[in-house]
Amino acid sequence: MTIKNLKYMFNPSSVAVLGASNRRGSIGHLICRNLLQGGFSGPIMPVNPKRESVGGVLAYPSVNDLPKVPDLAVICTPPATVPKLIEQLIHRGTRAAIVITAGLQMHEGKNGTNLRDQVVHMAREAGMRLLGPNCLGLLVPNIGLNASFSHVQAIPGHIAFVSQSGALGTSVLDWANSQHIGFSHFISLGDALDLDFGDVIDYLGMDPKTRAILLYIESIHERRDFMSAARAAARNKPILVIKSGRVLEGLQAAASHSGALAGSDKVFDTAIRRAGMLRVYDIGELFAAVETLARSQPMKGERLGIITNGGGLGVMAVDSLVEKGGNLAHLTEDTIGKLDAILPPTWSRSNPVDIIGDASGERYGQVVSIMASSDDVDALLIIHSPIATADSTEAAMATIAAAKQFNTNILTCWVGGDGVVDARHAFHQANIPTHESPERAVTAFMHMVRYDRNQKMLMETPPSVLDDFHPATATARLVIENNLASDRVMMTEAESKAVLSAYGIPTVTTHIAKTPEDACAISREMKFPVALKILSDDITHKSDMGGVDLFLDSPQFVQSAAELMLKNIREKMPQARLQGFSVQEMAIRPGAHELLMGMATDPIFGPVIMFGQGGTAVEVIDDSAVALPPLNMNLARELVSRTRIYRLLKGYRDRKPINMDALCTALIKLSQLIIDIPEIMELDINPLFADKNGVIAVDARIRLSTSWRSAGGDHRLAIRPYPKELEEIWFLEGARQVLLRPIRPEDEPQHLEFLSKLSPEDLFYRFLSVRKAMPHAEVARLTQIDYNREMAFIASAKDPKTGRRETLGVNRIFLDLGKDSCEFAIVVRTDIKGLGLGRKLMEKTIDYCRSRNVRVMEGHVDPSNRRMIEFVKGFGFTIHHVQEQDLIVARKEIG
Repeated sequence: MTIKNLKYMFNPSSVAVLGASNRRGSIGHLICRNLLQGGFSGPIMPVNPKRESVGGVLAYPSVNDLPKVPDLAVICTPPATVPKLIEQLIHRGTRAAIVITAGLQMHEGKNGTNLRDQVVHMAREAGMRLLGPNCLGLLVPNIGLNASFSHVQAIPGHIAFVSQSGALGTSVLDWANSQHIGFSHFISLGDALDLDFGDVIDYLGMDPKTRAILLYIESIHERRDFMSAARAAARNKPILVIKSGRVLEGLQAAASHSGALAGSDKVFDTAIRRAGMLRVYDIGELFAAVETLARSQPMKGERLGIITNGGGLGVMAVDSLVEKGGNLAHLTEDTIGKLDAILPPTWSRSNPVDIIGDASGERYGQVVSIMASSDDVDALLIIHSPIATADSTEAAMATIAAAKQFNTNILTCWVGGDGVVDARHAFHQANIPTHESPERAVTAFMHMVRYDRNQKMLMETPPSVLDDFHPATATARLVIENNLASDRVMMTEAESKAVLSAYGIPTVTTHIAKTPEDACAISREMKFPVALKILSDDITHKSDMGGVDLFLDSPQFVQSAAELMLKNIREKMPQARLQGFSVQEMAIRPGAHELLMGMATDPIFGPVIMFGQGGTAVEVIDDSAVALPPLNMNLARELVSRTRIYRLLKGYRDRKPINMDALCTALIKLSQLIIDIPEIMELDINPLFADKNGVIAVDARIRLSTSWRSAGGDHRLAIRPYPKELEEIWFLEGARQVLLRPIRPEDEPQHLEFLSKLSPEDLFYRFLSVRKAMPHAEVARLTQIDYNREMAFIASAKDPKTGRRETLGVNRIFLDLGKDSCEFAIVVRTDIKGLGLGRKLMEKTIDYCRSRNVRVMEGHVDPSNRRMIEFVKGFGFTIHHVQEQDLIVARKEIG
């Protein structure tokens, strides 16, 4: 993942078209026509060995004959010619190319490879960026670049659209033009052999002319690049996604179309939410949502107030809101009293506020003012139905005037046709979202709600409850290695529980018996009653085969049950390989909920954690949710809350709430197990009993694989987890113990306290600006980092007076995605300078940068910060004074 050389793709100064043609209807003709008519200001150089000119422009016989090196080349020649053309472009020094040509993978290349692999290898070796192959091309309307064979031009604007489907792209362009919607970029990825979603999102996320990013996705090739780029860009601008393949048949069609694996739609939905993006389901909804988000204020909450002059329209809005999981605001007596004073006696006296059909503009304005200023309401939907006794435009103008007085989010719905055109135009001019029906308006409100929820997930500070969690990883690994050494990938119930126990997940005591006689003997040493289960890799649902017997209260019953179990299973499933029995103490937890907790491996996003209602009818009930590891307490709670059983877990009637902290802690421990041991491909705990006393795993199974060992287990995760291996103990002046480690989201409170203990001068030197207070969002951004693209090492120690941990210093680096370099920023608490901590943090950071193949470190220093200048000089940094910015740039080559 890198944006290196993408400026030549998206902002070229010159373009060459290889395969340019005068033959009408050909791809080469369409691309040349679009480039010449698009208004691009740089040279456009057609390449065609058989024509002196193309489209009235001088043509050149070959790449070598071009009068200058093109920044961007567009290739639309037959597949067999593409590798040679790429080689010539690389030799000339071209940095970016769009390969329109399809079918490269169907032609044989050098050394037994196909042409597609050969082209990608050549381009990567030379640092050339490729868009495609098999793509529509690229449009950047703001610079007049239309390097595509689209039949329509794009209007300049501030929305970027990125699509894997070229045909869908032209349809969207056609539709957008009819709606007067403009674009900053229109990008067709095609087969995405080089330039993929992650690269494009990174570039667009930093592009000041792009205010929103829209994606049409069929499949993801690089999960971590995609998630890393999306999480970074979504903090700065809205990213909206349409994902095709929501059902099995659609998944198969998408996989066939994109030539890539198609993962679970439920997992994809989770990934979108985790990255702070918003998912929509059709093109109209996509552009409506981006318009709503662009015009919305920061959300105060999720309670919607509805104002309408027609009761039926208000009821329709409420129905839609409740069906979509929205929250209808409840009006207090104080608000009702204020409305009583201005409304006719027949008004609804509740939400929706029916202000009666003859409502004038003045009445609309008064009600909007009362509702927008009320603490009962977080957002307003204002509905109007045109009638003969009231002026629709007057009502709109009064609504606009009232709305300007408040920061409340307001959506409008003026129902009708020609009679409300002027009102809708007025709302557009006032930058207030307006919609044609109550259902569409409510959908827009729920877009705001869901987007706000997803953004908050990026900014939340989770409580730190697992500081003392030290799993017995070596014990768990020993159990797993023993299985793999015996060529067994399906672990027994007892072995699975041993692994869970090593990670602190409570389990029922379980023993293995080879024969009915062994089961009888083992049970004598156990507390009755006990449960007996068959052991077989071939039997997934043991109870369906008669392989489970419960509440056995004597050794004799255990032996008899085992003998009968063997007989019945051999009759029902004679081919099953039977390894014996598990004998376990009965988990007698009256009133406990039966839950499911587990893990599966998605072909796109890798390991995912599952939670839901358990028991033997788990497939029929179908109540489960998934999450991407790693988890913290907030993410674990959010996972649980997305299931239907969540409401039952909170308690009802005489049934007590479960210990939610214990359940979430178990999910976090499961997440850590998955991170630490890449050999685990599937894990199933069903049932997991949960009640007010905690949780306990009653049954468990684990399936293993060694497929990730060679690549490194960490790479299988979509989100890079906390790199615990970088933790280091160090002693300050040889006495006070300090933990040097990567920063975590849970560090926000102590990081804020650390910043408060810096002197005003040190704060200025760190941020190169005067800082009086740090808002939550900014401190959250400093602590919730993406370890894939940045790092912050903190020095943490116990306060000698309080015993609480405190932060003493931090060194932060930001990786430059376009270069092999990084920018650093280091600060040590004012009262402990001169004790060697800064030097230790810098040494650790330099070592880390070398491990990430960073060649150059740079830091920006205020010229008056003489102490920092001398400090970095001691590490071999060169000092350069940038006069126009009055700034010192410290630079060191470490590669």
